[in-house]
Parts: sequence; structure tokens; C-alpha cells
Amino acid sequence: MAASISALAFVTLIFSTTLISIEAAKSGFSIDLIARDSPKSPFYNPDETPTQRILNSFRRSITRVSRFSPTKDSEIAPSSAESDVITNQGEYLMTFSLGTPAFDILAIADTGSDLIWTQCKPCNDCYEQDAPLFDPKASKTYRDFSCNTSQCGLLEGSSSCDSDKICSYNYNYGDKSFSNGNIASDVITLGSTSGRPVLVPKALIGCGHNNKGTFNSKGSGIVGLGGGKISLISQLGSEIDGKFSYCLVPVTSNSTNSSKLNFGSNGIVSGHGVQSTPLVSKNPDTFYFLTLEAISVGTNRIEFPGSSFGDSEGNIIIDSGTTLTLLPQGFYSDLSSAVQDQISASPVDDPSGILSLCYKIDEDLKIPEITVHFTDADVKLQALNTFIQVSDDVVCFAFNPVSSGAIFGNLSQMNFLVGYDLEGKTVSFKPTDCTKN
Repeated sequence: MAASISALAFVTLIFSTTLISIEAAKSGFSIDLIARDSPKSPFYNPDETPTQRILNSFRRSITRVSRFSPTKDSEIAPSSAESDVITNQGEYLMTFSLGTPAFDILAIADTGSDLIWTQCKPCNDCYEQDAPLFDPKASKTYRDFSCNTSQCGLLEGSSSCDSDKICSYNYNYGDKSFSNGNIASDVITLGSTSGRPVLVPKALIGCGHNNKGTFNSKGSGIVGLGGGKISLISQLGSEIDGKFSYCLVPVTSNSTNSSKLNFGSNGIVSGHGVQSTPLVSKNPDTFYFLTLEAISVGTNRIEFPGSSFGDSEGNIIIDSGTTLTLLPQGFYSDLSSAVQDQISASPVDDPSGILSLCYKIDEDLKIPEITVHFTDADVKLQALNTFIQVSDDVVCFAFNPVSSGAIFGNLSQMNFLVGYDLEGKTVSFKPTDCTKN
């Protein structure tokens, strides 16, 4: 699997008659992120209980992890960085507008992929989509790229030439889904919480004319927020000084406030309580690699021996599109044993059979303090980050074992302002009440 945000959220854009260019947005801007299973999301199923929605997100986590897993032949195959998206597997969605006149698009916002793409007319063999398809011929600002352009070369092996010498892409996803189409440019309009949408001229996009697989009819593409050259983050580039952040509202919150995605000066994380860790450059540059040194349960520090991503630097990926924190089997066993040692109650089975360490809800149940030790950053998690209610009377440890890789998931990031500084090469964590952000 390779793309998903990630993953980020259904962004409700409130358009005004005033547009500002990205050059004029250097002071920073923010957009609302609405979780996949929120009542504001088109994926919301009113027939599901809150517990069922949580369990579904756990299942998506387990499925999603394979997109980050190393292949036999390389650390992580570059082609895989864009090939494992299951479109309805992201945890957050966003809307944006494309073209002139502006055409609304609903897509998954994904920190685990780079390309921004949507289904386009003519769609010769496309998955069913509820919303109208984008028509490039109707946009005054749409342009295809020829094969000899530098933009075509940015796709690093995923591009090719069609019979008309137009640059095209061909992604074959890990679940046998695929997206084929033209590499092009057009205007992207991003909404902002200020009410003044931000204009991104000549954004590089994929215009998909042949897309099939497990894509959801309510979505129409992907917004890549990864670290690669063609992601939205990289295309905003110097205009946001390589900075963005998000604040994820806890899934257990009753707040009507949305999670936030911040860019530029709005994306800076500073002040009391900030913990920063180096962002490690590794192949592929799509993924955000950190170095996990240990995890403490109370005063018991368990050293992290590494993962298939590496024994030392860059041994874990931080991903907003994966719900659970997923760790190698051996290390997870040591960690869960340490958690059990500090909880006097007896473990029970997870009713869903997904998670490995669970307890009956009881007023005497005491959740131990857990601290995640990244290089130069000790991130102290709260109970809402480490245990999650999975039924009326059972809570479970929100960490789980995996056979390959390691991922710091979004439950562990909730109620933190998480900032990415791609120029300074750091990721920062600041304890924050995200319901008030």
C-alpha cells in the first residue's frame, strides 16, 4: 500500500469573494480538518456506533501498514511510495478547488504520499464517483506537460509518454487498485479559517483518466502531504518556509471544533513544553522518518532495538493516516508486559479480536504514564493517547504489534500540536488542547 494520509481530513472550505495568492499568504494560513468518521464527513455512517467507527479505523491501520513495509530488493522501493493507496483508508479528508472556474474536489489528505490527483473527464474506465468529474477542457488554466519537461521527470520512474508525447503517470497500487492519467498543472484553491482562500497557481497534479480498485465513490482523489518533490507541502515550498503542523482533536471528544492543518508561520510550533526531534532523510523522501530510542512505562525504560526501517536513525515513521501506534513484535511484547506489570487488574480479551492488551473499565483502573523517547524529545502521552474504549465495558492498549516497520500513529498524536519543519529538519510536539485550537 502506498499512499493514504495519511492518514488527514475533510476540509470544509468557506469561500469568499476575496482570493489571495500563495505569495501573499506568507504570514501563514490554516484549514479545518474533519475526521473521516465525523458527522461532517461524507463517509459518516449514522448506523454505526462510536465503537464500531473506532474498530473500523483500527482495521484500516492494520491494512495501511503494509504500504510502509520494505521490499525484498530495497529499503523501500521508490515506486511503492506512490502505490499502496486504498482511497477510503485515510483517516482524514479535505476539499479543495481545482481550475478556472474553480471546481470543488473531495480527496484524502495524506502524509504518506506525494501526488495530488483526481478523476478527470474523459474517464474511460473509472471507479464510480458520486460527485461530478473534473473536466480539464472546462478549465482555462489547465495545461498538460510534454514528455521532455522537467515536471515530467519529477515522478521518478512512474511517468511515461503517450502517443501524443504527453507526460502520463501509471500507479499500480498494492491492493491491485491503479490510477493512470496525465501529469498537468492547474490552479489549486485552498480554503482557510480566515475566510480568505489561498490560490496556488500552476500546481502540479495528476489528472486520472483510468482508475480502478478499492476507491470509495464518495471521494475523488488524493492530496499528497508527504516530503517528496511533488507533494502539496513541497509545491508550497519557500512560501511556507517548509513548515506545517496539525492539531488532532481526540476521537473521544464531544467538541464540535475541527482538527486544524496549519501552514507557514501558522505552522510554527514554539513555546513552553515543546519537544523537538530530528527529521531523518531516508529513501523514499515521501515518508517522515524519526528515531525512536525507547519507551518508558512509569520509570521502566524499554530500549527500542530498531525495526525493518533501520536499527538506529530513522527507525520509525510518523503518520497521521494510521490510527494505532504499531511496533515490532518483540519490542511490543516487552512494552505490553511492562504495562501489565503496572496495572493491577487482570487483562481481558478484545471483543473485536484486533488489539492485544485490554481491561474491563473500572473506577480503580489506573493507566500508567507512558513516555516516548525520540532523539532529543521525550513525549509524555496521556491516557487518551494510550488506551481507547472498544466496547461498553472494555478499554484496550492503543499500540499493536506488526511484522515489519514501525509507525507512530494518530491516537498517540492527539492533543499535541505536531509541527514539521522541512527546512530545519525537525518534528516538534507541544501538549495542546486541540478542541480549543
